[in-house]
Amino acid sequence: MTEAKPFELPIRVYYEDTDAQGVVYYANYFRFMERARTEWLRSLGVDMVRLQEEERRIFVVAEVQAKFHAPARLSERLIVTAELKGLTRVSFDIEQKIYRNSTDGDLLISGIVKAAYLDADSMRPKRVPPSLFGEYQS
Repeated sequence: MTEAKPFELPIRVYYEDTDAQGVVYYANYFRFMERARTEWLRSLGVDMVRLQEEERRIFVVAEVQAKFHAPARLSERLIVTAELKGLTRVSFDIEQKIYRNSTDGDLLISGIVKAAYLDADSMRPKRVPPSLFGEYQS
């Protein structure tokens, strides 16, 4: 894997993101991570609509490992990162972290998301094309 800086997406915590205690509801961190993965793929030139409609391929989350370190609160600015950490024939691992304010701020959550590359019609695994993560493949 290359040692490039992870992709970063700024997020603001809105009232709808919080629970009765005024902190971000745990499941919403996964929504923030999903947005960062989507924008990261877009930054790599992956057009997920075209991929699904023309090539009949999709990405699905197969596994998530996450550790919650500290809570986020209403109106805070978060930075959500995404970085390729592993690549197999039919799946890839994305390391994701959420920080308060900047990547130098408090680490709020860290995790690994395993995404599978599937045929949209059969839902069976397909080979990840070399062009998808060309800079990461050897």
